[in-house]
Amino acid sequence: MSWALIHQILILALPLVVAIVFHEIAHGYAAKLLGDPTASEARRLSLNPLRHVDLVGTILLPGMLALARLPVFGWAKPVPVDKWRLRDPRRDMMIVAAAGPASNIVMAVLGAVVLGLLGRFVPRPDIAWANEAVVVVATFIQINLFLALFNLLPIPPFDGSHIVEGLLPQQAALWYAQFRRLGFALVLVLLVVLPRLFPGFSLIEPLVGPPFEWLYGHVLSLARLIGGF
Repeated sequence: MSWALIHQILILALPLVVAIVFHEIAHGYAAKLLGDPTASEARRLSLNPLRHVDLVGTILLPGMLALARLPVFGWAKPVPVDKWRLRDPRRDMMIVAAAGPASNIVMAVLGAVVLGLLGRFVPRPDIAWANEAVVVVATFIQINLFLALFNLLPIPPFDGSHIVEGLLPQQAALWYAQFRRLGFALVLVLLVVLPRLFPGFSLIEPLVGPPFEWLYGHVLSLARLIGGF
């Protein structure tokens, strides 16, 4: 493995781990505020990444997909949530699900602030560490925005599926929830297998691409405003 590849992996790994950790903590804290302390009892409201990182879903699978030039996705260890301990299970489960993507958007905005401050106070482009910092922060912003939008896809077991389930009529919600049992097999089929069998088929590009570009453009505008560039 070349140093360039190791360097690229490190630049991706740090922002990804931070984004995933805060995403999962946001789920747990939202649930706790709404009456369900399950995540707290399981000691999952922790900044320790080892409590959230899944060896296969967070490291091995995304790495293999990236090397194979396939759509990259993964997962962390899900924060345990007991919907029946929530004060209003149907409504509150939607809020808990939305808390993860919302935290990623907040972190992307904070990343824009840092990027702007780097541009304002370290304006020289020939400073090596500053260039590295810009790359890491820009990657951090992109990963957080993508993670937020990707998780909002209405595919069980993503966060978006919990939101859709809460919005559907009761009977339709029960039917829709049955797909959750398929787990990530459904995700693999929709996001990897079908695009390979039918090259024109894609869910990520039409559903995630346009909102990502829109959000990323606004976040960069904030960075430019702060940095004066």
